[in-house]
Amino acid sequence: MTDYVISPPVVPSLPVAGSQARFPVRRIFCVGRNYADHAREMGHDPDREPPFFFDKPADALVVGEADIPYPTLTDRLEHEAELVVALGKGGRDVEPASALDLVWGYAIGNDLTRRDIQAEAKKLGRPWTMAKGFDGSAVCGPIHPVSEIGHPAKGAIALSVNGTVRQTGDLSQMIWAVPDVIAALSQFVELRPGDLIYSGTPAGVGGLERGDVVEISIEGLGKLTNRVSA
Repeated sequence: MTDYVISPPVVPSLPVAGSQARFPVRRIFCVGRNYADHAREMGHDPDREPPFFFDKPADALVVGEADIPYPTLTDRLEHEAELVVALGKGGRDVEPASALDLVWGYAIGNDLTRRDIQAEAKKLGRPWTMAKGFDGSAVCGPIHPVSEIGHPAKGAIALSVNGTVRQTGDLSQMIWAVPDVIAALSQFVELRPGDLIYSGTPAGVGGLERGDVVEISIEGLGKLTNRVSA
């Protein structure tokens, strides 16, 4: 037994759909502007940009249908509905043709953003860390194993707030499909089992207020509902 000078952190984990087992989370990566309409609404040309990535700490997870804590230092908390890819194997310089072999399952996610802090960081050429990686910034539902649902390459994705639809799209509209995302990311870092990849969001991102109820649905994965708390 290792004699730590302080108690080691608990390993973050997610539930597995239909099981009592848990999926341990190592790192959380996110793809920026992976739907053309969202790239345009953020003022960018999707035809000219290769995939780019940012990350969130694993302990930023909001697990399942737990409340979303409204973060400090922002007046513009925004939602981003996303398909989350959970890796069961790792690798470096992975080829797109074999990239799906790394995937253990998929989940519904919400990549929360302190948009005002992000806008200021962009203006000053600073990192996005405090805009994207704050506590409670990575909402994620149960992991659905590939063995049960396969690899969803198409299907509706939608988000509503208090019953009003804000985001709609289809997984087939991703600029970079999941195998391409995995391959590109594996050139930057060595991927490992337990890594999550948030694969991008459709157009329609918008603000959240305390008390709002957010519902995200992805075809084949069901629905995820969360309330924004104080």
